[in-house]
Amino acid sequence: MKLRIKGAVSLLNQKTIKKTVSFTGIGLHSGKIANLNIKPSDPDTGIVFKRIDLKNNNYILPSVFSVSDTTLCTTISNEHGIKVSTIEHLMGALFCLGIDNALIDIDNEEVPILDGSAKEFIEKIKHIGLQSSNSPIKIIKINKEVHYSDGKRFISAKPSTLSLNIDFELKYKNEIIGNQRNKVKVYEDNLTDILNSRTYCLYEDIETIKKKGLAKGGSLENAIVIKGNKILNNEGLRNSNEFVNHKILDCIGDLYTCGYRMIASVTCSQGGHYLTNKLLRKVFDDKENFSIVEIKERNLPHTVINRNLLRSIA
Repeated sequence: MKLRIKGAVSLLNQKTIKKTVSFTGIGLHSGKIANLNIKPSDPDTGIVFKRIDLKNNNYILPSVFSVSDTTLCTTISNEHGIKVSTIEHLMGALFCLGIDNALIDIDNEEVPILDGSAKEFIEKIKHIGLQSSNSPIKIIKINKEVHYSDGKRFISAKPSTLSLNIDFELKYKNEIIGNQRNKVKVYEDNLTDILNSRTYCLYEDIETIKKKGLAKGGSLENAIVIKGNKILNNEGLRNSNEFVNHKILDCIGDLYTCGYRMIASVTCSQGGHYLTNKLLRKVFDDKENFSIVEIKERNLPHTVINRNLLRSIA
């Protein structure tokens, strides 16, 4: 079953999933099994999480200011302290597929980590297909350069014409990871390597991470583990830039907490969830930094949705 696209205008209309798609798996940090259902939703409702294991105050909206923790993942909370963590890979998948509206039911506190990437989210959603509405999409357009730094680490967002460009750099002493850098045009490039790249950690950091009560569900099934000059996973890497590509996936998912797809040039060195959220908070601190623009075919010569992904949906 192919997703039918009737001209470019449909690409610029808000989309949701055609029917409910379900996932079950362990939480990377909680170690708890969670069942997650992504359901169709009406235009202009956005992405909404619902903790169905709780009866009251159980809706949580991803937003720049609902991000409550960025320790090794992105956690969002509502005003009642109800939370959902490790949302970034799912949010990255929804962003790249052009899904504007969805209700996500989940019966535990953490999104299943699955294989540690967005691969399984993408494959199942592509199989189900998307439903286009008559409502035009809206985007966030960066108007002024915004910069945030933390020591040698930094991230910035500059104005762009019609694209979201991400230039990400890693610097590790570990010889396997080393210095990696990749640049992507999110709405134009083939993002397969980005979406398939898994989370990772150094073997020597595992004990410290677990002492913090994290990574209870971590394994070689859902994370790359590097010990010295060896990768402990039997299958090795999925692509030569898998480490930095995973960071780009995280960045895309975290950027989607702004509520819309974005037009900007983002540059990051040695960043992660914390820096991306700090950047977004700084952007939204001043209304002159951004505009919310309703996109129609007459004012945009090409789409701000990845055509390659949409046309491969089956």
